Amino acid sequence: MIRRAVVEGVGHDLPDRIVANSHFEATLDTTDEWIRSRSGIERRHFAAEGQTTADLATNAARAALAQSGLTAADIDGVIVATSTPDLTFPAVATMVQTNLGMTRGYAFDVQAVCAGFIYALTTANALIVSGQAERLLIIGAETFSRIMDWTDRSTCVLFGDGAGALILGAAEGEGTNTDRGILSSDLNSDGRYREMLYVDGGVSTTGTAGKLRMQGNPLFRQAIGKLASTAEAALEKAGLGAADVDWIVPHQANIRIIAGTAKKLGLPMERVIVTVQDHGNTSAASIPLALSVGVADGRIRQGELVLSEAIGGGLAWGAILLRW
Repeated sequence: MIRRAVVEGVGHDLPDRIVANSHFEATLDTTDEWIRSRSGIERRHFAAEGQTTADLATNAARAALAQSGLTAADIDGVIVATSTPDLTFPAVATMVQTNLGMTRGYAFDVQAVCAGFIYALTTANALIVSGQAERLLIIGAETFSRIMDWTDRSTCVLFGDGAGALILGAAEGEGTNTDRGILSSDLNSDGRYREMLYVDGGVSTTGTAGKLRMQGNPLFRQAIGKLASTAEAALEKAGLGAADVDWIVPHQANIRIIAGTAKKLGLPMERVIVTVQDHGNTSAASIPLALSVGVADGRIRQGELVLSEAIGGGLAWGAILLRW
């Protein structure tokens, strides 16, 4: 028998404000059709004034706890993946910890932009299988609307705000790829590509939060190949193939990237959870949001094999394979 990190609950939270593509037509040289055809996005959610990343993360955490039948007292630690923290420090995770009434355990943030949730899940898995935690709360939460340049039609129409949460708990497995829980992961980064997606501000440079900058076409060309290769690497580590996958739950950046990656893996779009049309690109929140939606609508069921992959600024990319 070996120790596995098994999903015990999921949840998500979205701001009340829904912004349709038509919202941008008054201020930008763009149209609903232009945005849909290039990204697949139809609408996104924006945080209200005063609504923070920690607020969204806390609400998603509470939803995951409710779905699992657990309480904050059952959680040993909180990991938040975010690139839009409330403050330079302390970590958003510590704010969530306090909001949930937790006075023990540990809490910290992980920053790998859109790949952040994959990095956070991999970190949580390591903590659980090594015996340093019995149960962890992993959250992806973003308020990307705070770092948009509203004059740049190539970026500001693509992103949204939201949060998703997942609870991992320790369980015994046989040590085979039929076990429930996280079976493998694959992480990568290459800082040579950092100018493809970055924010032009920071503590030690401008002293400001800055605005998001993106080289869309070069990033698109990098994305499909890297996403497919990291997905294949995760499958190979687990001794499985793409045909074994029940659901791909990818980072929701662009429908063309999602479709291109699925095609490269030889999987039909009917086996891909797609939420980009409703949420836009929510960076580190997009995978847990999509997982939560897939569970809520009955598509993702216990025992099914789920493959998630993401790429973001850094460039950082990776994949995780788990049996629900």
